[in-house]
Amino acid sequence: MVEQVSPRGEGRGERPGDPCLFVVFGATGDLTKRKLLPSIYNLRAHGLLPEQFAVVGAMRRQVDDAGFRDEMAKALKQFSTQPFDDDVWEEFRGRLHAVSGDLGNVETYRRLGERLEELGKRHGTAGNVLFYLATPPEAFAEIVCHLGAAGLLRADGDRWRRVVIEKPFGRDIDSALALNTEVRGVLREDQVFRIDHYLGKETVQNLLVFRFANGVFEPIWNRRYIDHVQITVAEELGMEGRGAYYDRAGALRDVIQNHVFALLSLVAMEPPSTLAGEAVRNEKVKVLEAIRPLSPEEILTSAIRGQYGEGTVGGKRVPGYRSEPAVAAGSKTDTYAALKLQVDNWRWAGVPFYVRSGKRLARRDTHIAILFKAPPLLLFRDAGLENVEPNRLEIHIQPEESIRMRMKAKVPGPAIRLQDVRLAFSYQDFGPLPQATGYERLLYDVMIGDATLYHRADMVEAAWKIATPILDLWENLPARDFPNYAAGSWGPAAADELLGRDGRRWVNG
Repeated sequence: MVEQVSPRGEGRGERPGDPCLFVVFGATGDLTKRKLLPSIYNLRAHGLLPEQFAVVGAMRRQVDDAGFRDEMAKALKQFSTQPFDDDVWEEFRGRLHAVSGDLGNVETYRRLGERLEELGKRHGTAGNVLFYLATPPEAFAEIVCHLGAAGLLRADGDRWRRVVIEKPFGRDIDSALALNTEVRGVLREDQVFRIDHYLGKETVQNLLVFRFANGVFEPIWNRRYIDHVQITVAEELGMEGRGAYYDRAGALRDVIQNHVFALLSLVAMEPPSTLAGEAVRNEKVKVLEAIRPLSPEEILTSAIRGQYGEGTVGGKRVPGYRSEPAVAAGSKTDTYAALKLQVDNWRWAGVPFYVRSGKRLARRDTHIAILFKAPPLLLFRDAGLENVEPNRLEIHIQPEESIRMRMKAKVPGPAIRLQDVRLAFSYQDFGPLPQATGYERLLYDVMIGDATLYHRADMVEAAWKIATPILDLWENLPARDFPNYAAGSWGPAAADELLGRDGRRWVNG
């Protein structure tokens, strides 16, 4: 067990967020109902929302305040991560408002501006507005440009205006540059918050604390002691109704280019000068810029793609990807991708980073594995031990949030026999924790202006510079062997060979 010093938040001086109006574009969509509204409700329940606060739903469908409140009440009862409290809801519902109209029409933004002026005075939000774009990505630039043209992004005096943009941030380096250019035309970089929900998970946030608050790890966190690093984002699920979107994206675009690269940058970054947002983000972008680009020849051997066929997951037969709804019959989209990357800097030179992500794999499992080098001298050969597996640090992000160190110990008895033992910490050791969506920390940080866990423009562009050459080659050389792994497996054989050629193997849980 761990010694629990204080509940999360106590002793940190966390204050409620700044007074503001929270404007959600796409307010009746799944993201709002499943994640955003429950997160805001949780922040209210934990005292982290300001008293001067209101939600404004902006949507195409004609809905008035009463209709919007009824719809959100149903959603909250269905998706809330904690018991629905009638008293909390009764106070909360009066802070929900709706604005309807075509989001491509200038008139909609004129009316939105008038409504924000009126609601700002009613709720005392001091002119602060948080705009959240929970819309399809093709609408991002249009909405931002309309907000700018309507004068709704001007931050005068002490009031602030901030915009949260959901992923994907473009489809390749050219589209990402174009989107960033349009956004920069009406917003300062400090007004833009590019959200990645993976960075809201407790274990991901704990990476900074784990590395830099424990003096035992940082001296060995380098090429002298670490053999290689693995990052896995494995999903049991298939398309779950997302076939139309996913068939235009694939695993490399949908997960690796953003989530996985974000995890890699946290693992590999240098210690920042402070924990202030810009200092942390400066070090993260340096990591991405140090990743060696893959040449076309290297892509053929160091970038593996796969697509699942039918198989068995959780004891049930499931169809192959090409049989999923809204997926093209002969689709060449990757549902699995694995890369071998090199970070060319002083700390990591020669240490490979193996990353992978896939759909319909053996189980849901997101983890980071740090594999240390073997002892330089095998002292136990005389006892018949020719190989001693190296120590391994595992940082599990989902479904269980835990940190484990795998070490060797002698089994009691007269003979020398070694056995793996684990030094383990689980978040369950803190006792019952409030259920969360993973968005609470991120939304709270926008309200207080902390961008540490958000992507900066140069980070997005650096990530796309790594991924785009791979995507381009894959598009010009479509895979001929799809489907090449069975649903319920750990992916294509070529991914095992990627590590096998280096005398290594994947850590599967």
